[in-house]
Amino acid sequence: MVNEKEGKVIKGLGGLYEVKTDGGEVLFCRAKGILKRDEEKVLIGDRVVVRIDDETPDSIVISGILPRKCALIRPPMSNLDYLFIVFAAAKPQPVLETVDKLTAIAYHNDITPVIVITKSDMSRHAADEFASVYKKAGIPTFVTSTQTEEGLSELSEYIKSYVKDGATAAFAGASGVGKSTLMNALFPNLSLSTGEISRKIERGKHTTRHVEIFDIGNGGFLADTPGFSLIDFARFDFFTVEELLPAFPDVMAHGNACRYADCAHVGEGVEDCSVARAKEQGDISESRLDSYRSIYKTLKNKINY
Repeated sequence: MVNEKEGKVIKGLGGLYEVKTDGGEVLFCRAKGILKRDEEKVLIGDRVVVRIDDETPDSIVISGILPRKCALIRPPMSNLDYLFIVFAAAKPQPVLETVDKLTAIAYHNDITPVIVITKSDMSRHAADEFASVYKKAGIPTFVTSTQTEEGLSELSEYIKSYVKDGATAAFAGASGVGKSTLMNALFPNLSLSTGEISRKIERGKHTTRHVEIFDIGNGGFLADTPGFSLIDFARFDFFTVEELLPAFPDVMAHGNACRYADCAHVGEGVEDCSVARAKEQGDISESRLDSYRSIYKTLKNKINY
């Protein structure tokens, strides 16, 4: 007897996937041959069709992938609605360009970015400074500490209010920023593995080895993702240089009064560029504009190369 069920891929390891069906059942299955190719590969977060045939050796297989809302390279997931971008106020010191690359990837894919600053107890001043950058950019921002419990209730309420009714979110960020520790504090039943920071290099251990989605109730799903140290725009095709400006809506909002219609906002002076003027007036954070310009140059050189 052959039966088909639809569901969501919540975990994958070694070619074996866990699929939570719409009926709440968890199935363990592999993907059929064509879905093992890179261009057709199953991603965590995919909605899929599972074919169940009791008369064949591989009785349960993923036979099809339903249309995706989006598919990301970093983190390697599909169908995200919210991306919680986590970085520490200190230890490790954040690289804001990497944070801004993640916000740009989120905006480009119609995903709501949310900034979560951890370890505020280690550097109150730095936490407040970083928060001001992203609040000015119009991005929901939370300052947290699992040691003092600062911001945990506010972040929990945000997640409960928005990550529901089928919505999927992911926590992403560099190794050692405390993603898993934070998720454990918000959802103690997850019991995620956590690691320590290396004192020598101030980097965290990769305690999360793979993407895994958890059902957090009320129809919402939340994923923990492996930490990373680099998002390479030169090597991978996240988006084109023409698509960069809309991925920085805080920069784009000030780019309509430049002297020249084709102004790229990457080196022009305040007399000619309204974005440069906005930065001088404090309407755009300097680090955000620096990130925009750095990514622009990377994408532009990539095209020329």
